[in-house]
This record gives sequence, C-alpha cells and structure tokens, in this order.
Amino acid sequence: MAEQAQVTSIEAIEAFRSDLIVYLSRARPLLEDICDEVMRTRVWLQNEQRLHWEAQVRKRLKALENAQQALFSAGMANLRSPTVAEQMAVQRAKHALDEAQEKLKRVKQWSREFDNRVEPLVRQLESLRTLLASQMPKAAATLAQIIKVLAAYTGMKSPAFNDVMAAAEEAGLGEPSETAPDAAGAAPETPAP
Repeated sequence: MAEQAQVTSIEAIEAFRSDLIVYLSRARPLLEDICDEVMRTRVWLQNEQRLHWEAQVRKRLKALENAQQALFSAGMANLRSPTVAEQMAVQRAKHALDEAQEKLKRVKQWSREFDNRVEPLVRQLESLRTLLASQMPKAAATLAQIIKVLAAYTGMKSPAFNDVMAAAEEAGLGEPSETAPDAAGAAPETPAP
C-alpha cells in the first residue's frame, strides 16, 4: 500500500494564493499606467515638443528679422548711428534663435532615438503584462484546485479557504474548474479514498 501524505495544514498555500491575487490586482493597473505613460511620452516628444520648437524657431526668426530691420533702418538714416541697444537686440535675437534651433535639433534626435532606447524595455513590459494576464490567473486557479484537493484528501477545510475564494472572484479570477491543469499541465488526479 502506498504511503499517505501527512498534510497538517493548507494555510500556507492559501496565504500564498491570496498574496498572489493581491499582487495581480495591484500589478496589472500599474503596468497599464506604465505603458500609457510610454505612449504619452512618445506623443509629447514626437508631436507636441517638435511643434512647439518649430513654432519657436519661426517666432524667433521673425524677431531677429525685426531687430535686424531696425538696426539697418537706423544705419540708413543719416540722422543717427545705430545704438548699442539696437545692436544688443540683434545679438539677443540671434542667440534666442540659435537656442530654439538647437532645441528643435535635440527634440528631433530624441524622437529618432526614443523607440530604439525604449523598445527593448517596452517588450519586457509586454512580456510581464502577458504573464500577469494569462499565466498568473492560471497559477492562482491551480493553487485553488490544489487547496480543494488537499482539503478533500485530508477532510479539513480551513476557514481562510472561503476568504481566498471570495478574493479570487473579486479579482476576476473566478473559481477554477474541476479539471484545471496543474503546474505541469496535466489535470489533477482525484485522491483515492
């Protein structure tokens, strides 16, 4: 005759399953937020910032043209020579335009590099998201099935078992079917009486 297992408590499995369900309920929304933030950053960088700095380049180019026109007009007028303030205005406008052009150049460079730098990390996030969405609920269901089988085998039913099942239903994991696959992929055997 085969030896019988000495199962004295299934509370550790119940606690682990409960913690797994809590982890899943917290991790899924966080991963969704992270993926959304990556998309928002991409849009911000490739659209909003590029458009902003293109507009700044146009605006500052116009300001430079106006300052140069004022300086040229002052030089053409025989009444007076260009003032230091007018010359400084041209220099400030040139500096502002150079700054805007440099920032636009950087934004375009970051836009090109964003996907190359972020894509490997996004793929890892997607793998984790897939794992949390498909494999972990199966693991939680398998643990519930193990708890049921052990409870039936030992004839004990822990008071925490009902709490675990309620938490599973609340997390959207539901109650596992009687033929839920175990960790090895095979359906659990019903214990012999």
